Amino acid sequence: MSENVDVVSEESEVAQAEETVAEPSQVGSSVLDEGNDEKARASRKFRDGVVVSTAMDKTIVVAITERVRHRRYQRTVQRTKKLYVDDQEGSAKLGDSVRVVETRPLSKLKRWRLLEVLERAR
Repeated sequence: MSENVDVVSEESEVAQAEETVAEPSQVGSSVLDEGNDEKARASRKFRDGVVVSTAMDKTIVVAITERVRHRRYQRTVQRTKKLYVDDQEGSAKLGDSVRVVETRPLSKLKRWRLLEVLERAR
């Protein structure tokens, strides 16, 4: 009879050990996923620019001006890029100064989302 008690107690200890091992790994993975998500959000790019077009529905075009050094002539040159930005509320108007943030691809060209309108056009 003592052998049966020992076997039952060993089985219960093994079951408890398996439960203990399973729980932290599940909790740990969710904690790690949240940490990676926060890091990904923290590394998103922000840009300031001027709205140059509002002709599309829920999309604006923002011109971003960058100052870069010319490789050969070592002069500072201004380069302008046009970003297609998602504007669900339609709050931005032509000429507004806006801040945009990088996001997942929303369409073929849209990779940016309107964060805030910094200054209204006059």
